[in-house]
Amino acid sequence: MTRYCLTVSCTSRRGIVAAIATYLADNGCNIVDSSQFDDSQTGHFFMRVSFLSEDGRSLADLAKGFAATATTFGMASQFHDESVKMKVILMVSRFGHCLNDLLYRCRIGALPVNIVAVISNHMDYQKVVVNHDIPFHCIKVTRENKPEAEAAQMRIVRETGADLIVLARYMQVLSEEMCAEMSGRIINIHHSFLPSFKGANPYKQAYERGVKLIGATAHYVTADLDEGPIIEQDTVRVTHAQSADDYVSLGRDVEASVLSRAIHAHAHHRVFLNGKKTIVFAASPGSHSSESMG
Repeated sequence: MTRYCLTVSCTSRRGIVAAIATYLADNGCNIVDSSQFDDSQTGHFFMRVSFLSEDGRSLADLAKGFAATATTFGMASQFHDESVKMKVILMVSRFGHCLNDLLYRCRIGALPVNIVAVISNHMDYQKVVVNHDIPFHCIKVTRENKPEAEAAQMRIVRETGADLIVLARYMQVLSEEMCAEMSGRIINIHHSFLPSFKGANPYKQAYERGVKLIGATAHYVTADLDEGPIIEQDTVRVTHAQSADDYVSLGRDVEASVLSRAIHAHAHHRVFLNGKKTIVFAASPGSHSSESMG
């Protein structure tokens, strides 16, 4: 039997859950997992339902038949085939820990995505990428050619049919136009410190200030640099006995782990934008999750 999921967001009102459950039952579907959240502050409702189509109904038929229910409740809704891997483009500069981690997770099946291309502004990882049978594109970016470079990047997105761009330590700021066109479909990773350290060598700055916690944040990219809706975060404790190099090593580990979990959640349609923040539903027990790789 084919396993699908339905994602829904709308203004909260009585009867939404009942209407969804009734529609699925009437169309030969059996719900196997369901998550929902009612945001009392904004009045918005979010739901993700995973189900089996026991009568063999197609995704297109189910979506078409659901239109009336969606209209009644003013829903933004989408049906997804859970067996179809999301197409992803990775973008990287000269720090390769996240890239290598994602390539490995995909190769062993721990991350349910299909990496259709890797784009870089340097040639450092061409051989690594090509050895994974993934197309590699080197697009140099300067202040003068940035519009042309981004146009070339977006051509690759369209030609591959990519659903998501992942900035796996891509050290270029994207334009407002690109952020707007790919809104909710670009994920970035960056270090997180208390206090915050910006500029060159942030881990060295953290070491010199005696920071006790280092971490990472994965978020959707917006025109506001590193201020998009947060998807996933984590920290690791460090002590005075560790060196600046230890900080870097631990920081890379937590960055890779956080980024993979954010991609995993997005690829399974568990992340919902809710204004400046996100709703992230937990993976159901027993699901194949990359979190175990962290």
